[in-house]
Amino acid sequence: MQTNAQPAAPLTPPLASSAPPAAVSGFSSFSTLSPTPLRAAPGGASRADRVYENLREDIFELRLLPGVWLTEAAVAARFAVSRTPAREALQRLQGDGLMRGYVRGGWEVAPIDFSRFDDLYEMRELIETFAIRRLCERHARGERAAMQALDALGAIWLVPEAARLTDARRVAALDEAFHLALVDAVGNAELSAALRRVTDRIHVVHRLGFVYGERVGETYAEHAELLDAIRAGRAGAAVELAERHVRRCRAEICRLGAQRLELARDALAYPEGETAQG
Repeated sequence: MQTNAQPAAPLTPPLASSAPPAAVSGFSSFSTLSPTPLRAAPGGASRADRVYENLREDIFELRLLPGVWLTEAAVAARFAVSRTPAREALQRLQGDGLMRGYVRGGWEVAPIDFSRFDDLYEMRELIETFAIRRLCERHARGERAAMQALDALGAIWLVPEAARLTDARRVAALDEAFHLALVDAVGNAELSAALRRVTDRIHVVHRLGFVYGERVGETYAEHAELLDAIRAGRAGAAVELAERHVRRCRAEICRLGAQRLELARDALAYPEGETAQG
């Protein structure tokens, strides 16, 4: 698998391209699957919402690999719905930067550009360090909203080792929520919205880093250190800890993300114990 060897398509695609990709690897494996009941979604969700949530999860779990080409008909058949909710779900995924649509037919799971992940993690670092400086100021002034936000996070992360969660997927989700909550506590809606966009676009490799790496224990320890520094009014230390945390995540998660993508591609190309040599 190539990562930085050649420019890859951006995660945020144009509204539509004129032609489908030349390679459609993975399309047949998706289109020939038997219909799958839609997994549960929040109450009141439409069929389009549920197809969207299911496909999004398939992408995040690498059941749908970057570069796989789909059609609305194949998606509709897979989830036993009409083409309208399938199309709406695919359009939403395109808006998230996870899918690319083509005027002449077909949809492609957006290729992962690891050089762009570097840019996204850099943006995340800038947002979070700025927000932590402001949060330290608000906490030092005794502002109620800031103190409540830190107390709520402490109840999750400042716990004895025996009380820590071990489910990597749950911890990955809580980690994302932790960083969003820190920024939300600053009270700047645009800053929060910017971090949410970044979080959505790094989610694929972020989750892989937890599921296949050793981020669970490290994350508890690093979050505890950061919360303690903010509460103690050590703004400089808090910013340094946040920078180190994001950079460590960036290095570990992108490394593991590349490895897992390679393994997933091999599993698709050489099923049931086959090898490249046959």
